[in-house]
Parts: sequence; C-alpha cells; structure tokens
Amino acid sequence: MRAYAERVRLLVVAKAPHPGRAKTRLAATVGDAVAADLAAAALLDTLRACADAVGADRCVLALADDLAGCAREPDLRHALVGWTVVPQRGAGFAERLAAAHVDAGPGPVVQVGMDTPQLTPALLLEVAAGLDEHDAVLGAAPDGGWWVLALRDPAAAAALRGVRMSTESTGRDTRRALEAGGSSVAEGPSLTDVDTAADADLVVGGCAAGEFGRAWRAVPR
Repeated sequence: MRAYAERVRLLVVAKAPHPGRAKTRLAATVGDAVAADLAAAALLDTLRACADAVGADRCVLALADDLAGCAREPDLRHALVGWTVVPQRGAGFAERLAAAHVDAGPGPVVQVGMDTPQLTPALLLEVAAGLDEHDAVLGAAPDGGWWVLALRDPAAAAALRGVRMSTESTGRDTRRALEAGGSSVAEGPSLTDVDTAADADLVVGGCAAGEFGRAWRAVPR
C-alpha cells in the first residue's frame, strides 16, 4: 500500500434504514419495508468492505437518525463493533458532509455513502492511493453526482458547503468548489448509486455474493 492508504480513515455517511425514510425512490417500486431492508443490506456491504480494507478501528460512521428499530438492526450493530459512530450534524446535507469529514479526522479520509454495495476493499484503497499525488480524489456517479471523496486534509471538505447536492451537476460543482479552495483533484473510478430498481439491476452482478445481491434477488418481480 502507498503512504496515504496505510493511514487513511474510511468514513461512511448514512442514514439509519427505517421504512418510509430509506430508499424512498426505490420504495415506490418495492414498498417501504423492502426498501428499508435493501438499504440495510447495502449499508452492511459497505461497512464490511471498509472494515476489510483498513480495519474497524480506522472506520467511522456518521449516522443520521438512530439504529433502534431499523431494518436488520442486530446485523448492523454487529458489523459496527470496533467502529467509531458519530451523529451527523448540520442544517443541510452538504453541511453534514463537511462536518463528517472533520469528525472523522485528523489525517486523510475517504468518504462514501450507503448507495454503492458493489464497492470493494481494493477499490477503496485505490482511491486512497490517489492522495499520494493529489489533495483530493473524486469518484463520479453516472447520474451527475459522486460516490466517493478522498481528502488529504478533512478541513478541505468545507468547500462542500456551497455545493447543491443531488443535482445533475453536483459532481462538476464539487470538483470546482474543491479546486477553488486550493485542492488538486484527481478523477477516481465511477460507480452507480443505487436509487431505483433499474440501478439495482445494473449493480447486482457486481455484488452478487453480498447482502444486497441476495436481498435484491429475493424481491418478487
């Protein structure tokens, strides 16, 4: 592993998977309870990939809401043994992202969400290695957003506060904001976020052996 990959912290920014509050676009197709279960499955795959990459003691979950009563609560609590769990803070999503990076530091941070169950430990370490030559690594999503952001200095995430999230230009706007703040930004690998049934069909082949893959194949269609 390269220098930054050897000491990076992995940060997952997620919401507790409660029916009616998780995967609402997917819920329009499969219902609230199934959508929450799929969200929990995706989060489990994400947590395990992170822990396998660097060890649970270097992993941080910035969590919105509480796990109590959520889908797959016992499995999630077991997967989080050894992790640092902090509450999300801030008025909007961009502000919460910026705060989560600071809360996960000091030192380099690689941040992902809970919508890419197909990610792997090797992919996370590849992104971290990009920090050897750049201040930041940003991995795009096909919908115009991004799925991963790695920063040498978590304080650089302050640039996110001025970016509108969940738009077709969020990826471009994030890169511009980071560069305006003085960061050199490398292009990371692209991954599809799972927001809809069509997205799930696209990614399931890449996570067939994981919790999300098994859960998606079990959904009646």
